[in-house]
Amino acid sequence: MSTTIQTINLTKRYNVGGKVLLALNNLNLTIDEGDCFGFIGPNGAGKSTTIKILATLLQPTWGEARICNYVVGYESRKIRQLIGYVPDSFGAYEDMVVQEYLEFFAAAYDINGAKRKQMVDDTLNLTDLAYKRDAMVDSLSKGMQQRLSLARVLLHDPKVLLLDEPASGLDPRARIEIRELLKELKKMGKTILISSHILPELADLCNKVGIIERGELIFAGTVEAAVRKASVGQVLHVAVAERMADAANVLRSTPGITGVAVDDGMMHVTLGQEVTDYSFIAQRLVGENFKLTLLREEEVNLETAFMRLTKGVVQ
Repeated sequence: MSTTIQTINLTKRYNVGGKVLLALNNLNLTIDEGDCFGFIGPNGAGKSTTIKILATLLQPTWGEARICNYVVGYESRKIRQLIGYVPDSFGAYEDMVVQEYLEFFAAAYDINGAKRKQMVDDTLNLTDLAYKRDAMVDSLSKGMQQRLSLARVLLHDPKVLLLDEPASGLDPRARIEIRELLKELKKMGKTILISSHILPELADLCNKVGIIERGELIFAGTVEAAVRKASVGQVLHVAVAERMADAANVLRSTPGITGVAVDDGMMHVTLGQEVTDYSFIAQRLVGENFKLTLLREEEVNLETAFMRLTKGVVQ
């Protein structure tokens, strides 16, 4: 399988009011052909900066970014033929009808004549916008505008999609529709880089994820690998019928337990990395005459993995 997106020591610095801001710090990222890669990080982590560099809209301070082995900054014209970039806001041209909007962008890609009409029709059908072809762009809901934004970048049949928060601000139905459309594009073999704060949807859509914080990539791999990495130091949810504070103190003094936090009528018990059997917790509490009402593992998913692997620090 060939590498489609690659960054090598990618670094971006901004000078803001005489102060140097490091947006990306030696970012090394590899995305293979056909991957759907979820890019995760807090606001200000460097996600949009990375995507804009890959979309040839920004130049790195140093380091290198490649799309299909073409180098950003040196072969940007070739790269633009291969990518479709969807920013987190829709943009201009609202005074057109939908079909005119798509024909305008098709012409920008030198798609003309009968081929242009066919591509516009096919894209409208793919994105379920055919019934809106004569609607004014500014009359569309935000969800439909996002679908139209995706339709715009699909006209020239790009190999790579760079999507910056495509579901931001959408209602649940519109988010589901966008997700299903992306699944269809994934089946078509597109390589997709998508940033989002809606982590459960990324876990459902993406085969790989990358977690970035303060411009540094702190994890890249499968969703399952992220969950495994975050599962070190297992957390249990424990509750007793009464005397919660006393029970928490008992557990804090119990070998194999590295931390106990009490929140909303429940204890969150962190086990040592060496602990594989936590039945001793029930034995200890019952032995101390506490009535145990809850003992279960905390589910580790992409959201909890993100919370455990990041420090919550922004630029």
